[in-house]
Amino acid sequence: MTDWSRLHHAYGTAEDVPRLLASVGPDAEDPGWTKLWSRLCHQGTVYSASYAALPALTAMARQWSAVDRRMTLCLAGSIVASTDQPYGDEDPHVTYASQISELAQLTDEALQDPGLADDPTNYVYLLAALLSFQDVEVWGEQFDTLNDEEYEVPCLTCGTENFIAFGEYGYFSTTDSMYMESSTSARQVPLRPRAPEALEGLAQRLHSRALADGQPDIARKLTYVFGDAQCAECGAVFSVEEAIVTQWG
Repeated sequence: MTDWSRLHHAYGTAEDVPRLLASVGPDAEDPGWTKLWSRLCHQGTVYSASYAALPALTAMARQWSAVDRRMTLCLAGSIVASTDQPYGDEDPHVTYASQISELAQLTDEALQDPGLADDPTNYVYLLAALLSFQDVEVWGEQFDTLNDEEYEVPCLTCGTENFIAFGEYGYFSTTDSMYMESSTSARQVPLRPRAPEALEGLAQRLHSRALADGQPDIARKLTYVFGDAQCAECGAVFSVEEAIVTQWG
C-alpha cells in the first residue's frame, strides 16, 4: 500500500491524491483533471506523488475505452516525460516499467481510434504520450508543441531566436514573435520541408504512423519539423530537428 502521507505534490502532502484519482471521470472537462494535473505535473514539474500515481492511472486507462482513456494517458505521459524533477532522481522507466509498457500499448490502441480522424489536436497529444512511454528523449516533452504550429529555436550558427511557423500563418522562419499580425514587416524566410521519401529514423516512423492513422495534415507538418530552416537574421540554413534537440536536450 502506498503511504501517500509520506509523499508530496506541488502543494504539499499528497494525502488528497487517492480521493482525486478515485473520483475523476473520463470527461476532459471534469475539474478533477485540473486538480490532478496541477498537483502531479505542475507546469511540467513532477514530485514523489507523481510517479506513485502511475499504477492508478494505468488501471484507469485499462478499464476505460480508447476514447475515454485519453486524459489518463496524457497526464501519465506528461509525468513520465518530465525532466523537471527537483526532489529526486527516480527513473520511472525502471521503477514503473510494467505500467509504462502497458500504458504504451493502451496509447497505441487509442491512437487507432477512428474518432481521432477529425481531432488532430488530441491525436498529437496522444502521440506525444506514446513517445514519452517509449522513452524518446526530447520529443516526449516537445512533440505536442506541434499543435501550436510553431517552434521557437536558436539558429545553430548565430544563436538568434527564430520562430519556425508551419500552419495557419504560413511556413517560414522569422525573428518576429508577432509574425501573425498583419502589420508585421519582419523578414519571413520559407521553410525547406524534407521530402517524405527522404525521412529517416524517428521522422520516418512518425510520418508513416500519422498517414496510417488517417492524419495527413500531421504528416505534412512533420516534413517541416524534420526539414530545414534558414535563419532570418544571418541566413544560415539549419536542421529544425537539430535545433529543437539542442534547445531542449
